[in-house]
Amino acid sequence: MRDTNTMDTGKMAAGHIGAITLVRHGEPNLSRRVKFDWRGYEAWWAKYDQAGLLAGQTPPPLLHDFARDARYIYSSTLRRSIETARAVCGERAFESLDMLIEAPLPPPHFPSFIKLSPNSWGWGFMARVWWWYFNVHQGLESRDQAKKRARAAAEFLMERAREGGDVLVLAHGFFNLMISIELKKMGYIKALEQGFKYWGCRRYEVRTRS
Repeated sequence: MRDTNTMDTGKMAAGHIGAITLVRHGEPNLSRRVKFDWRGYEAWWAKYDQAGLLAGQTPPPLLHDFARDARYIYSSTLRRSIETARAVCGERAFESLDMLIEAPLPPPHFPSFIKLSPNSWGWGFMARVWWWYFNVHQGLESRDQAKKRARAAAEFLMERAREGGDVLVLAHGFFNLMISIELKKMGYIKALEQGFKYWGCRRYEVRTRS
């Protein structure tokens, strides 16, 4: 873990509340061109959480700009998030936090003859629907627990932004979305939206009175 408080760079101004940018990691080095039952998906997801990034990727230039201007930079503690932060930040320091890891994706226990791919419209979709709408968490972090974690993460990031500099988070697609929901409740407005694609970001700024 590396302390970002000693950075000399970044936007810092008295009375300024920084922007918060939430970035999804780059593409992991694990194929989605497979199909299996729910047990196979659990095994695949365990490998996904251990996987680094697919070689040969280049972060969008905009992310380098955000890293240059940020006072605080954070990743989750998962490998794909850390490698994304390294690719974007270069020699800049960043801190890895457990509170930023992805929300779990426990698959529903369908009959074993049902075989799906792990992509967004296969097990990934089914697991997220069952977890979010039916709160089926198979003993992992529940939806309500993840919501509390997202709220705590949003409060933490907002406190850093209130210190007068931009904040950059290089983490995970769905949990970033959960944080963004909390940021909007706190008065932030969306300044940039790139969806759930790899390297995609959401940027939030404080709503100002006209």
